[in-house]
Amino acid sequence: MDLSTNDARLALAGKYAAKYGLDPAIVCAVIEQESGWNPWSVRYEPAFFQRYVMPLNIADPTEAYARAFSFGLMQTMGQVAREQGFAGRSLTQLCDPDIGVDVGCRKLKKCFLAYPDSPEVALLAYNGGGNPDYGKQVLARVAKYQPAQGAD
Repeated sequence: MDLSTNDARLALAGKYAAKYGLDPAIVCAVIEQESGWNPWSVRYEPAFFQRYVMPLNIADPTEAYARAFSFGLMQTMGQVAREQGFAGRSLTQLCDPDIGVDVGCRKLKKCFLAYPDSPEVALLAYNGGGNPDYGKQVLARVAKYQPAQGAD
């Protein structure tokens, strides 16, 4: 999937934004913030593993550790993907743009429903709160993905 142009990026984001009632420009801004549009982006979060995954006592160590990685365009944590109903055999499937953006938008929608009057706080909730400037940083990126406003 070629994501080198804003049109391609908006098409992908728009598909799942429409499915979940989100603004495609915000979805694009989250993707840019999280992965820089790299679908193969993967990051291990050892503190997440200790705090959220270890207490689950998951028998399969590969699955357990994979749940403490963030994957793909929206950097969805494996544990979060499982909580959102992702039943794929491997969490690395989240690097597939269609799968990862679908699951990421499902989570993002829940955050916006929880904080309907504060996009900044909803975005902070999506990120897990580790970066207090996250919401502002994402919102600062939104304009580049909005359609150009023509003169009347």
